[in-house]
Amino acid sequence: MIGLLQRVRDASVTVDSDIIGAIDQGLLVLIGVERGDTKVQAERLAQRLLQYRVFADEQGKMNLNVQQIGGGVLLVPQFTLVADTDHGNRPGFSRAAEPAIGQQLFEHLVAAMRHAWPQVETGRFGADMQVRLCNDGPVTISLTVPPDDNR
Repeated sequence: MIGLLQRVRDASVTVDSDIIGAIDQGLLVLIGVERGDTKVQAERLAQRLLQYRVFADEQGKMNLNVQQIGGGVLLVPQFTLVADTDHGNRPGFSRAAEPAIGQQLFEHLVAAMRHAWPQVETGRFGADMQVRLCNDGPVTISLTVPPDDNR
């Protein structure tokens, strides 16, 4: 499971001209679900996202997590994160989880995040979405949770 996190000043996701999720300062996280990913990985990714320190402390060092700054989290499903780009000039998506499994694991991740932190907004699985953000820094980090990560 992959979470591409971006530290943002604000972010929103729109479907059919309606804003369905928006945050001020916090994290925009694009979520990719691969074949073989599990609920345990979704729970571990939720923990990592909430604990990952990418916000500046009083000394300007990245020492604070999203909860410590009272920020929001916007989770957006994006199966293209797991694209196979090793061959040719067009991405392949054989590594992506089947849509039903991907949606189930995305929803499990959302539930785990909301259980630990109420300021969670989402995109819509399978929808054509427009994502707007003001990346702060910029700071963009790819977090992956391998299948055997049981910390």
